Amino acid sequence: MPLVPGTKLGPYEILSPLGVGGMGEVYRARDTRLDRTVAIKILPAAISADPVAKQRFEREAKTASNLNHPNICVLHDIGHQDGVDYIVMECLEGEALSQRLERGPLPLEQTLKVGAQIAEALDKAHRAGIVHRDLKPGNIMLTSTGAKLLDFGLAKPAAPVLTGATATGATPRSPMTEEGTIVGTFQYMSPEQIEGKDLDGRSDIFSLGAVLYETLTGQRAFPGKSQLSVASAILEKEPASISSIKPLTPVTLDHGIRRCLAKDPEERWQTARDLALELKWIAEGGSQTGLPAPVVVRRKWREGFAWAVAAVALLVAMSFAIGHFLATPIEVSSIRSSVLPPEKSAFYFIGGGGGPVVVSPDGRRLAFVATNTDGKGFLWVRSLDALTALPLPGTEGAVFPFWSPDSRFIGFFSDGKLKKIEAAGGSVQALSEAPQGRGGTMNADGVILFTPDVRAPIYRVSATGGPGTPLTKFESDPLGTTHRWPYFLPDGRHFLYLLLHPGGGSETDGIYIASLDRKMNKFLLRASSNVVYAQGYLLFSRGNTLMAQPFDATHLELSGDAFPVAEQVQYDSLLWRGVFSVSRDGILAYQGGGIEEVGTQLLWVDRAGKQIRSIGEPAFYFTHSLSPDEQKLAVQVTDWQRKNSDIWVCELLGGTRNRFTFDSSVGAYDSNPIWSPDGSRIVFASNRNGHFDLYQKASSGGAKEEVLLESNDDKRPTSWSPDGRFIAYDSRDPKRETKGDIWILPLSGVRKPFPFLSTNFEKDSAQFSPDGRWIAYSSDESGKFEIYVAPFPGPGDKWQVSTNGGFFPVWRRDGTELFYVALDNTTFMVADIKTKGSTFELHTVRPLFKSQVRTLGGNPYDVSSDGLRFLVNSIPRAEQNPAPITLITNWTAGLRH
Repeated sequence: MPLVPGTKLGPYEILSPLGVGGMGEVYRARDTRLDRTVAIKILPAAISADPVAKQRFEREAKTASNLNHPNICVLHDIGHQDGVDYIVMECLEGEALSQRLERGPLPLEQTLKVGAQIAEALDKAHRAGIVHRDLKPGNIMLTSTGAKLLDFGLAKPAAPVLTGATATGATPRSPMTEEGTIVGTFQYMSPEQIEGKDLDGRSDIFSLGAVLYETLTGQRAFPGKSQLSVASAILEKEPASISSIKPLTPVTLDHGIRRCLAKDPEERWQTARDLALELKWIAEGGSQTGLPAPVVVRRKWREGFAWAVAAVALLVAMSFAIGHFLATPIEVSSIRSSVLPPEKSAFYFIGGGGGPVVVSPDGRRLAFVATNTDGKGFLWVRSLDALTALPLPGTEGAVFPFWSPDSRFIGFFSDGKLKKIEAAGGSVQALSEAPQGRGGTMNADGVILFTPDVRAPIYRVSATGGPGTPLTKFESDPLGTTHRWPYFLPDGRHFLYLLLHPGGGSETDGIYIASLDRKMNKFLLRASSNVVYAQGYLLFSRGNTLMAQPFDATHLELSGDAFPVAEQVQYDSLLWRGVFSVSRDGILAYQGGGIEEVGTQLLWVDRAGKQIRSIGEPAFYFTHSLSPDEQKLAVQVTDWQRKNSDIWVCELLGGTRNRFTFDSSVGAYDSNPIWSPDGSRIVFASNRNGHFDLYQKASSGGAKEEVLLESNDDKRPTSWSPDGRFIAYDSRDPKRETKGDIWILPLSGVRKPFPFLSTNFEKDSAQFSPDGRWIAYSSDESGKFEIYVAPFPGPGDKWQVSTNGGFFPVWRRDGTELFYVALDNTTFMVADIKTKGSTFELHTVRPLFKSQVRTLGGNPYDVSSDGLRFLVNSIPRAEQNPAPITLITNWTAGLRH
């Protein structure tokens, strides 16, 4: 019986029906917890009683839940209530491709776009070992953000196998789909699917070819009046040439689709990625370049030619066999294997809290970070001759491990420090301060190079510990610089590192080679990745491709061109790091598969860190600020492709999002929005004139922007005084290696800025107290960043609030609490305080909850006026990538081929 509006299934309230199919009814519903619209698929009671159908229904849910891709429909939840089984998916606004085709074929450009997007979705599924098996126009949704592939696990029950002149049922060997049972929709089935054979991803490629044929021509590739006639056409006939139906179709596209529809799977595109690249090439004008289209070589000709070549080769080989046999070296081949995460754990390789796999220099062990069922990450060590990995006690929160050259110690970062531990286990030794470590390396002389923070040079410290000293030097740059992922070369005196400008990029970005004595520091190659060296090659990432480039370690020069070693290797574009490592003697380890980059998610959480609801969809959010009435949110949204960011204003209840700033030029960044106390204006920073200046604009968005402060320093607003008279901002001179400082801008009179607490220490993130008489800020005057409170405008004594490091203070609206983030960038702290006149009293300081947040660029959270809710910029759990570690022994053996 159809569900009526208002029916409740768990936390979901049915709103209206969306459609009915052989596999279930689909409804629009509201998630009452998160206040979002979802789609719910119901398994009818008649089918629910059928174990075959129910297993297929559950399989669709499990399959879809493991696929995270912008062109695959997202699965949110699965449930059972009162005999009703259901799954909860994102509610897509648009129309099915089948509905669109009722109005005629799609234009060429749109066909190519849809085809490439679905091919990429299939590639994601195939690499996860999943075959769709029911690809058809009805399972492709056209939305404003692109095409979406639906219904993994089949959208309808299995069709009977065809025998003789009629369709009859064949007894399956198990409740699931096996040989002898046809599953799918006949018009789009591959020949092997009709014959009931085992299927792989090439079957989906055939189906996509049939869909593209129909999308472009408006006609089915294999028409027929019955299942039998359609099946016969698929098995025996070739479709009419697309150019005979659409004469202006590029020859390359006609060829590409016909290659999809080859009867023999060996003659088709072998991967969906190949097809996606072909369609993109055609869309970019590849069909007009004059390059010949790839030709499908016919098997008979190929086999005949092969026999002729073989005969000639045999005669030549015989003439040289005796003399050559003894001189022929034994060929060493590569051996591939996989390493799964520890039992009841998951790899955690991506993000600021990740610990990518690293191979010990002797090639005998792996070190990596994995999380347990409680979400806690530890450092694990796995000997390659053992069946299990062992956790190292005392390494909770470890990130970015690296080995000592003798394979005895492992360095890592946690709790705002650089640490080391013996690989066999033992006590953890803290070596130096490192608030947000970004890589380390150790040489045989006990020298460690490391990057202590997000925007920092390479530092040097002894392996026995001590204060770190900077080794590399920042050049002048208006966007800030990062030197990270250092790596010692075999001589122990020279090292590699990555230099980047995180804002808009620079001509000087790339991999550099430098020396401990500072006599060398030169550009080596263009890349945005960590880099390692082994056996005459540098390895680095270009996107998801692992590259190798010959390198002369004696003369410290490149000696050849770069070439790909492996495709679809995990790469973290936010940290500019690939998940790969190599030993001295030829063990290469990397993680394939990968998760799709979805940016961050704005979440309301309570004081225990429990999620209350999400705000909007995931995006590349950076800084954000609540309006005084807590009805709106100003947030910086970044477009990585264009190297651009703008400010948007979100309605927190209605969910609408309106663009607030409109500088769309490449390299233009509008950031750090702050509301005025009355909510009428927003101040923000922008580098549209080459350096970050302060601007303000009416929060309604109607008025023009006004320049508040323009100078050669880079500025970032952090707080507006409650009386509306002052703005606190961070300031740094990009042309000198000076510490960042806090300045105050008066908004009346001549508006002449003045410094707050002039010192030689780094200070930032100033926040006015609710009564305007105090400023909370962070400073490194103790050797690490701590939270302090000082009177405003001064003078007067200051108080240290944190005792073990902290960033990003935020006041509770009544002034009774001060919140901040600990040095691990995940623990949220609260200090109970009391202010009266010129007195300040600090009581208890305690942790509240943990949340992985993005701290790059500014404050990653804001707090409700009552201090009970936190709006955090949350990084999705990156460890959900299920791909194992791939190991290649003798990885260089295949390079000759």
